[in-house]
Amino acid sequence: MDAVSPPPVTSPPSTRPHPRLGERVLTAVSRDPLTAPNRRRNDAVLTVAVAALALLLGLVVKDGRDPDALAWLLLGGAVVPLAWRREHPGLVLALVLLCVAPYHAMDNTHAAPLPASLIALYTLAATARPRVTLLVGLGVIGLTLTVMFGVGADEGLEALRTSGWIFAVLVFGVDVRVYRRYVASVVRRAEHAERTREEEAARRVAEERLRIARDLHDLLAHSITLIGVQTSVASHVLTVDPDRLDRAAIAKALDDIAETCRTARGELRTTLEVLRADGPDWDGPLPDLAALPDLVRAAEARLTLRTGDGPLPSAVQAAAYRIVQESLTNAVRHGGPGTGISVTVLDRGGELTVTVTDDGDGDGGGAGPVTTAADGAGYGIIGMRERARSVGGTLSAGPRDGGGFEVAAVLPLRQSEVSA
Repeated sequence: MDAVSPPPVTSPPSTRPHPRLGERVLTAVSRDPLTAPNRRRNDAVLTVAVAALALLLGLVVKDGRDPDALAWLLLGGAVVPLAWRREHPGLVLALVLLCVAPYHAMDNTHAAPLPASLIALYTLAATARPRVTLLVGLGVIGLTLTVMFGVGADEGLEALRTSGWIFAVLVFGVDVRVYRRYVASVVRRAEHAERTREEEAARRVAEERLRIARDLHDLLAHSITLIGVQTSVASHVLTVDPDRLDRAAIAKALDDIAETCRTARGELRTTLEVLRADGPDWDGPLPDLAALPDLVRAAEARLTLRTGDGPLPSAVQAAAYRIVQESLTNAVRHGGPGTGISVTVLDRGGELTVTVTDDGDGDGGGAGPVTTAADGAGYGIIGMRERARSVGGTLSAGPRDGGGFEVAAVLPLRQSEVSA
């Protein structure tokens, strides 16, 4: 049996409505004449149409002498420059007037050059400043009346009567120019607003990426450091005196490693939920001061925690927690063996002070690498300063006079002092 070929896939018809005539006209009028598409071709077609109309008027209308060879030559000289009317509107109008003035002075058919004259006037009015348009209009009317009164009184009065058309064309051209400038300003404002929205979105994305980077750094650096220290303790117990194995110490070290892994896994899950959340403003649960005792106990540090009865801002609590966490990480990593660490968190009414000190000798890096991080080689102190700055606070970090290292942060508690 022959295989049946599937029917050809056809794209769905476009549902975009075809623009109506009025919309197309407004679009054409609102374009910049110097950047409109196919402007050369359109002006060439317009020139041919105006030439045909001038020829028809010169043969049919009898409001003057029938044009002779010179008149036809002048009439052609007034029409041909229209092909370059957009690029050089002033020059085109001057060439048209140079041909039209002697044409009318010889009392040829006066209606024939009228379309070319009005189009040249309109082009200048639609591209030049209104003051220039006004001066040119007065000059053209004055020249027209002078030439026509030179031909005859009746012709002069008729030109005076119909000179309102010149003003009408000039006013229409100025109105089109103003409309184009208005449309251009609206487009520029819309583009500026779009750029502003894009920049704001990019800024928010950058801030969110920085916040997530800080969270991941604080979480992973602290957890991995503790796991490394606890693993070293277990290894030390196993290798120092294998014959007298301290099973309790090894079990405690392994339990601490397991607990650190569980804590890190939970916080990592929270961070990933932030990334996967649909709501743009959902931040997930933030660490608070209630979690500080467990954090400090895991690092075998001393904690002094005194806060008032009232609730503290969650953002301040989270910043304080992360600052303590990073400080403990640095102290455990760089302080050397047997380092004593002290953590003090005090609510002083209008501000929360966080101080983390250690008495490490710095042999394993101590203040040196931490100071290097502050100089830009690492991200620990940079991240802590950003944490403090995010709630309107300040942070200082550096070696202590008597040895060791100290991190001190001041975090304002009043909402008016906290900068988002």
